[in-house]
Amino acid sequence: MMPADLPAVVQIAACVHLDYPEGEHVFAERLALFPEGCRMLLDGDTTRGYLVSHPWTRKVPPALDTLLGKLPGFPDTYYIHDLALMPQARGRGLAIEAVTAAFTTAKTGGFATLSLVAVGDSKEFWRTQGFAVVRDADVERSLASYGGSAHYMERAI
Repeated sequence: MMPADLPAVVQIAACVHLDYPEGEHVFAERLALFPEGCRMLLDGDTTRGYLVSHPWTRKVPPALDTLLGKLPGFPDTYYIHDLALMPQARGRGLAIEAVTAAFTTAKTGGFATLSLVAVGDSKEFWRTQGFAVVRDADVERSLASYGGSAHYMERAI
């Protein structure tokens, strides 16, 4: 992902995440903080989605549509902030390709876990990718900005 891709990212996010809006400033900051964790998902030459991921702190998912300011000094998980794929591109392996890329980045970085917040009906997809819901009262409270159907999930590396 490059800064010039941000309008496409915002457009895809607006289409895919109707209930979880985030401004371009959020994506721009994540890209600036950890460019190696941000990638466009292409089907041939056509942009069909994106992945935004970065080092973070376990069990403390960032609030939705919030700037981070900086990455933690001692991150202990690799966090998938967002994986979005246009509906017409689903079932072609792009999401699995993105999860594999995040896993590889996490492993290379020496992280023990991948983590994310599953929203909408995505929990089952993430389970098939080896993630499990983490039940923790503090984590549950931190999900307030995501609404009642959000689940914090982790996968061991």
